[in-house]
Amino acid sequence: MKEFPFSDSDFKAISDKVYKACGIVLGPHKREMVYSRLARRIRANNLDSFSAYLDYLDDHLDEEFSAFINAITTNLTSFFRENHHFEFLKDDLIPLLLKRNQQSKRVRIWSAGCSTGEEPYSIAMTICEQFPKTWDVKILATDLDSNVLERACRGEYSATNVTGLSDVQLKKFFLKSPDGSLFKVKSEIQKMVHFKRLNLLENWPMKGPFDVIFCRNVLIYFDKETKDQLFEGYYSLLADHGHLLIGHSESMGKEHTEYKSLGKTMYRKASYASI
Repeated sequence: MKEFPFSDSDFKAISDKVYKACGIVLGPHKREMVYSRLARRIRANNLDSFSAYLDYLDDHLDEEFSAFINAITTNLTSFFRENHHFEFLKDDLIPLLLKRNQQSKRVRIWSAGCSTGEEPYSIAMTICEQFPKTWDVKILATDLDSNVLERACRGEYSATNVTGLSDVQLKKFFLKSPDGSLFKVKSEIQKMVHFKRLNLLENWPMKGPFDVIFCRNVLIYFDKETKDQLFEGYYSLLADHGHLLIGHSESMGKEHTEYKSLGKTMYRKASYASI
């Protein structure tokens, strides 16, 4: 028997709130996840049911809504996850940008859905020292979840979080605690990344243009209408030679002829002209 009553109407009300706020679709298979994550909020607020929590949420939106969304959103990530994207960045995109952006000496990359920071820091590790010091190179990293952004800003990771990195990478990019249990991203890498909270369904304050947008393992939570809106939004912010990288389990419909697929969930603007 469960600790708290959780009816179909409770689940529907929660699903509707989440979809309205951030476009994430919670199908029936997410019901147990929703229960386990929100049960913590029920305990934290000394309540006795999901129904009571929903009433509490409506009455305390300013204080509780952020915690509600943070509890629901999933944050599974790792350094250099889907490494072929970082190989593409290093071998293909950096040489392209060195040519295309020679006049402006400006490079902008957006990590949309950056979670606890592994993705944008992986980008920074890939591009550091690849551009002359006179260039203006910045990475914007955004996420809906304020809790994970706090962790990302600290740039501190346990030994288990960095198991996929080589000894060379660990020595070059991290400071290790005396007992070897904590690894902190070095300041020169942290300075390349600027973290901001952003709900992808709200107005985007950024003007762009971005040379590369990483939006990986984020689209899987949205319905087709929302995905289409995001693809259009990304397109409007991409530079003429811009590229969009999405997750391995995600896809773009053939109707999006404004993009050209390069394979392995990598896309560029169809209007792109090589030099």
